[in-house]
Amino acid sequence: MMQIGSTLSPEDRAALINLLKEYFEVFAWSRQDMPGIDPEIVQHQIPLAPRAIPVKQKLCRMRPDWVEKIKEEVTKQIDAGFLRVAEYPKWVAKIVPVPKKDGRIQVCVDFRNLNKASPKDSFPLPHIDVLVDNTAGHALLCFVDGFSRYNQIFVAPEDQEKTTFVTEWGTYCYVMMPFGLKNAGCTFQRTQTTLLHDFIHKTVEVYVDDMIVKAKKTEDFIPALRQFLERLRKYNVFLNPQKCTFGVTAGKMLGFLITSRGIEVDPSKIKAILEMEPPRPEKGVRSFLGKVQFISRFIAT
Repeated sequence: MMQIGSTLSPEDRAALINLLKEYFEVFAWSRQDMPGIDPEIVQHQIPLAPRAIPVKQKLCRMRPDWVEKIKEEVTKQIDAGFLRVAEYPKWVAKIVPVPKKDGRIQVCVDFRNLNKASPKDSFPLPHIDVLVDNTAGHALLCFVDGFSRYNQIFVAPEDQEKTTFVTEWGTYCYVMMPFGLKNAGCTFQRTQTTLLHDFIHKTVEVYVDDMIVKAKKTEDFIPALRQFLERLRKYNVFLNPQKCTFGVTAGKMLGFLITSRGIEVDPSKIKAILEMEPPRPEKGVRSFLGKVQFISRFIAT
């Protein structure tokens, strides 16, 4: 379910709900709901170094209960159109299963060999401090997240078999851009920048798959959000309703708590320090100062 700010007036809340109903098709509720962004607008390409030698990784042994869960996940991606069968691929990667807390298995693909052979895309990512500064101090904010994010972008047909991975049931490659590829983040950022270029730093801020719609005045909020949703609908970009928050005065993003008052530190990031017992012996004081210095350097980088 989508979350709506509790501080909105009854009139603003009603207007927001009506707007979200009007653009209901912008939200994806399953993988089958996403046709993908038009390949004429963007495709993910995987160029290779001139002397790159293809690598074929072997099928790994896995726990029987994991095998069934992997098969289930692969089947879902095939049904959604994210994967297709690969025949005679030159590049083959192995699956790396990652167990989750809820008992599910996240299917990751070991693209390290392919990534080493692919040059780095130089498209820049935004400076986090600039993005945060541009967002703080606004009256109302929306924090939105794409559904399956990278999977909304097609892989160029000639490059799809480079993403092949091996399972007990055969070899499959990605039709839609997967996680783990070297330049996937740059491709996604380039796409977002291209589609929202005239909104960025005005009513929208974008950092890869994190997007914020903002308004200095309450009366400007609905028009700004309408423009944003209309642009997404035009180019078949879909949002995840369970990860979207609309019409709030504060929210967490990129390690900061952004509010209408300004910028604050995310409490979850400093929880360990706040709960740390006061150091007493000299050795404890020195240890504490060393940890604070390390954290300061980490934040600065």
